[in-house]
Amino acid sequence: MQGKVVLVTGGAKRVGAAICRRLHAAGAQIAVHYRSSDQEALALQKELNKLRAKSAAVFQADLLDLHTLPQLVHKVIRHFGQLDVLVNNASSFYATPLADIDERQWQDLLGTNLKAPLFLAQAAADELRRRHGCIVNIVDIHAERPMHGHLLYSTAKAGLVALTKGLAQEMAPQVRVNAIAPGVIVWPENETWADQEQRRKIVAHTLLKREGEPDDIARTVQFLIADSPYITGQIIAVDGGRSVNL
Repeated sequence: MQGKVVLVTGGAKRVGAAICRRLHAAGAQIAVHYRSSDQEALALQKELNKLRAKSAAVFQADLLDLHTLPQLVHKVIRHFGQLDVLVNNASSFYATPLADIDERQWQDLLGTNLKAPLFLAQAAADELRRRHGCIVNIVDIHAERPMHGHLLYSTAKAGLVALTKGLAQEMAPQVRVNAIAPGVIVWPENETWADQEQRRKIVAHTLLKREGEPDDIARTVQFLIADSPYITGQIIAVDGGRSVNL
């Protein structure tokens, strides 16, 4: 990771922050993207730069605004002089039962989970080819087996799986593109998932009978960037075996 510049979308907190910390500890320079989590982003930037001066910077952008995506990539390149890795981690997540779906939800869930990764990859393509870099997308085990009541989210993540494989074809041989499908890592931040009995039932379906940690995802991101030169177009489930035991 020494000398690499990594852009992590949604990098200010939760899994995104764990990815930033692990890649930074391995020697990378980190571009932390955020939309509205400015306090968390600035605190993470301060934390990382205290460990290694000028090694992290923050970049605000609304990923639903297509015009800002090339600007985001160009700002990162202008600041650090290069871009080696794009980690598409930012995501919207909430329930959308069929009867309740509207266009705003479509634009939000498909926008953050599928549209933004596509157009960020497009904006970064030339630089990533020049640097022989890579892309890591964060998908979901429910891309393959949709989550009940979460129709749009599951559809968007299924699209991101297809996009991962398509980009691997389009950007080869210079750029590798892979994805990680998390299982139970960090519970969503809404009341629907606060029920402890519901959580217990979900964890019971994992073969390892426990929740994962954000660093489980971060370690896999590091592996796909630094230790897998012959892997591209693949989806790695990091889910304690839940996807084979649903």
